[in-house]
Amino acid sequence: MPQNHRAVFLDRDGVINRATVRDGRPYPPEHIAELEILPGVPGALARLRAAGFRLIVVTNQPDVARGTQRREVIDAMHAHLMAVLPLDEIRVCPHDDADQCGCRKPRPGLLEDAASEAGLCLADSVMVGDRWRDIEAGRLAGCRTVLVDYGYAEQAPAPPDLVVRSLAEAVDWILQLPVTGHPR
Repeated sequence: MPQNHRAVFLDRDGVINRATVRDGRPYPPEHIAELEILPGVPGALARLRAAGFRLIVVTNQPDVARGTQRREVIDAMHAHLMAVLPLDEIRVCPHDDADQCGCRKPRPGLLEDAASEAGLCLADSVMVGDRWRDIEAGRLAGCRTVLVDYGYAEQAPAPPDLVVRSLAEAVDWILQLPVTGHPR
């Protein structure tokens, strides 16, 4: 299977942009003015893109369902990220846990739907996230997993394949992964 059938799935807050941490828990930016791309992200994404990976952000945004964030604000943030970073797409789950949807991480629906639509090999793809939900979604989808560890005061993930301090730190490891070509 060619490398263009591989993807790096990326959580948004804490991987692509800075999350606000309060009481040991991460929160998304509330306004586009607060959207700060983390250091090293543009270069890391450029290296992954040059190696043939599709770059797909998969993000839970439950504040939409909770009524504390407007979808238009999230869409504006995503339009900005798409304009300044070499991303292929951004997939959003706007639901809360009570909605029991298949797209809210830790369920793998966002990853599986993207793979199905783009002909991606999940076994040759990687999920990079900063929370247990991201790692579990990647594991359930059959991807390799990378945890950007900020030491949040919340449930620890199942052991990921790699633990790093930033997306940039994960790139060399991702680039050396073998291509199995075994679709999942």
